[in-house]
Amino acid sequence: MKKLLFNYVLPYFLYVLIYFWCWTIRISRKNQKAEDYVRNLPGKYILTLWHGRIFYLFYYLRRRPDFYLLISPSEDGDLLARLARLMGYSVIRGSTYKKAISSARALIKVLQREERIIIIADGSRGPRIKAQPGSIQIAGMTDAPLIPMTFGAKRKFELNSWDRFVIPLPFTRCTVSFGQPIPIPLRPDAESVQKKQDELEKALNRLTEESE
Repeated sequence: MKKLLFNYVLPYFLYVLIYFWCWTIRISRKNQKAEDYVRNLPGKYILTLWHGRIFYLFYYLRRRPDFYLLISPSEDGDLLARLARLMGYSVIRGSTYKKAISSARALIKVLQREERIIIIADGSRGPRIKAQPGSIQIAGMTDAPLIPMTFGAKRKFELNSWDRFVIPLPFTRCTVSFGQPIPIPLRPDAESVQKKQDELEKALNRLTEESE
């Protein structure tokens, strides 16, 4: 019974809750030109964001089966995968910590099919707002544009978690912001990856500050 509730009832409950919670929120678009570029960009690309800024963007980008999310194969991941599919995303089960190579290969295959992926820049465990090399390396192996995005909320609360997860309050205003694509050299060496990590961090932090 517990498994039935967790796997089938709870995902639908959370879907309805998140949908109507975010439906009350007013939207402001910070960089309309950059967002239009992303929405009209054909072929493959990588969207990336901080872990703490998932909540509203998860709703905002809904109904896009051409967006693939990497979700852990754990029991908690089962719940998140069902929720993501209800929101209209495609899902790849894998981890950046366990069997990271096979997960990266699955993401690369998606990009090679000229589809899109969303990667959390600071990973699922942090450190907070410190860009991990995964998105840089995958972009360098596939020649896919790497595009930062974030949101800010006028009224919000932050969870006391490692990522300071941001949940906008109902009926507030959220500002969504997309950045310019970050060029990644083909098959970058370790020094280039580190430089691009620093560039991605600065871009995401600047976007977040502007959105707030």
